[in-house]
Formats: sequence, C-alpha cells, structure tokens
Amino acid sequence: MGDLPRDSSGNLHQPSILSKMKSAVTVRYQLYLDKLTPLLSVRWIITSVLILLYLIRIYYLQGWYIVTYALGIYHLNLFIAFLSPKIDPSVMDDPDDGPSLPTRSSEEFRPFIRRLPEFKFWYSATKAVLFAMFCTFFDIFNIPVFWPILVVYFLILFSITMKRQIKHMIKYRYIPFTHGKTTYQGKDNGKVTNQ
Repeated sequence: MGDLPRDSSGNLHQPSILSKMKSAVTVRYQLYLDKLTPLLSVRWIITSVLILLYLIRIYYLQGWYIVTYALGIYHLNLFIAFLSPKIDPSVMDDPDDGPSLPTRSSEEFRPFIRRLPEFKFWYSATKAVLFAMFCTFFDIFNIPVFWPILVVYFLILFSITMKRQIKHMIKYRYIPFTHGKTTYQGKDNGKVTNQ
C-alpha cells in the first residue's frame, strides 16, 4: 500500500477511472510499439500503405493540397535529418577539411551516428501521415490553392536540398547507408566483401 499516491493530509488517493484507462491504453500502445520495433520491413510497409491511402483520399476529395504540401515538407525534413550525422563535421574544430572515416589503420574509427535514428524517423513519419489524414476531415484545412505550383515548388525544394546534402556527404566522406560498405569476415579467411 506504500506505492499508492497520498494527498496533502496523508490519506490514500485512489487513481480515477480515467487515469487508469489512460494508463492501460498507454501500456498497450507501448507494447505494440515494442513488438513492431524489430520488424523494419513491416513498419515501413504499414507507413507506405498509410501514405497510399492518404494520397487516394486526397485524389478522391480533390482538396487539402496545403496539408499534403506540409506533409511533404515535413517528410523531407525528416529524411534530411535521417541522412545527416549526429555531429555535423562542418562545425567541428578540426585543422583539416573536417572529420572523415579513417583511410589508414592509424586513424581513429568514427562510426556514422544519425541525427535522427531510423525508428524515430518511421514513428514521426507515420504520426504525420495520420495527423494529415485527420486534417482532411475538416473543411477549415481545405484552403483553395493552385496545386501544380505547390508540386513544382516542392520538387525544386527537394532537388536543391538533396543536392546540398549529397555535396555535404561527398565533402566529409560519409555514407549513411550500410549497402555497399566494406565488411570484414574475420581473422580466419581475411576476405573483404561489399554488401
């Protein structure tokens, strides 16, 4: 009984029905998130299906283009954070052009750590799609706009942003993906392979 909350006079305070329900829902929600965490492909398939359903809804309703544009910009920002290193090499005080992965065995190994981990990227992207879907149920968010301008502006913004990110990756010699990186098998066979 010592773990139950007490009020200012020292009497036991029972949690309300609403707080018990909120706690139960929170625990169940966290349980499902924990079960989904190792299932990378399943998580992204779920998000892709949600995006597809959202786009079908937008096409069918012929509106809410500002919401879609905001969703695209938010996903672009998440993607850039996913591609970026946690510690930006351009702001580090290093006498040479900046830190990079070691090219000689005498250099220190610096692993690539993302600014936005994959799970948080997926979680934020999925929540954003659900929020955008929720917004399509309210006419207040259906602001009339000439949508081809938004598409062209988004494509220009995407290309400029990705060009800058790729130049940054080339300048500071980091690859945010594991595909194609050299891996070592071990001391026994000494083979080097590319994934």
